[in-house]
Amino acid sequence: MPNQNPTDDRPLAGKLALVTGASRGIGAATAVALAKAGAHVVLTARDVKALEKVEDQIHADGGTSTIAPLDLTESDSVSRLAAAVSSRWDALDFLVISAAYLPQLTPVTQIDPKQFNQAMTINVLATQALLAGFDAMLKRAEAARVIGLTSSVGEKPRAYWAAYGSTKAAFENILESYGQEVEKLSGIRVAIVDPGATRTAMRARAYPGEDPATVKPPEEVAARIATLCEDGFSAGHRERVD
Repeated sequence: MPNQNPTDDRPLAGKLALVTGASRGIGAATAVALAKAGAHVVLTARDVKALEKVEDQIHADGGTSTIAPLDLTESDSVSRLAAAVSSRWDALDFLVISAAYLPQLTPVTQIDPKQFNQAMTINVLATQALLAGFDAMLKRAEAARVIGLTSSVGEKPRAYWAAYGSTKAAFENILESYGQEVEKLSGIRVAIVDPGATRTAMRARAYPGEDPATVKPPEEVAARIATLCEDGFSAGHRERVD
């Protein structure tokens, strides 16, 4: 449960956050950072054991969390998650959409339909489902914040990246459209964050010859996301973490 201790002076004490893709990489680091700041964090991803490791770290740091395993490729997974979360809590203060799927890098003419479909499902369809499923809870929060993690290829097409980049372009469109729809009707604000070059498993797949030590750790991106949640941001916020 969100921390209700009136003596807790952590900036996000009493707030509820939900982070997708929380089992590893930027999602896991963000969940840890938000919990350190006092939020109760709902951790979602497919890998239960990996989620448990993240939760162990959160608890070791004195934070609180709840594991909610789900597979975003299952058609009703998000609606079931939303029903479960809303039955326990009234409002959702922070929704961080970090989960993403990277198809094989390939020319447009050789895109694998199965991988492309999975990318569309996780990167696009699940995003719309999350916004629809948690809209009511976000509107009940005093000043809810939605943060979506994107990639530069969503805005600037790049050879061999079309299968991923096109889904990120759609991802951004959905988030920005939602932000415009709710900004005058509620306290919800939406931000799109490009983490830039970051030491993650996804980047290692995309750049197998790269020395991981030459790019920043996911904790740096997580720290920036936590700051955005603590300080707030205006409608249509967009930034790159370099």
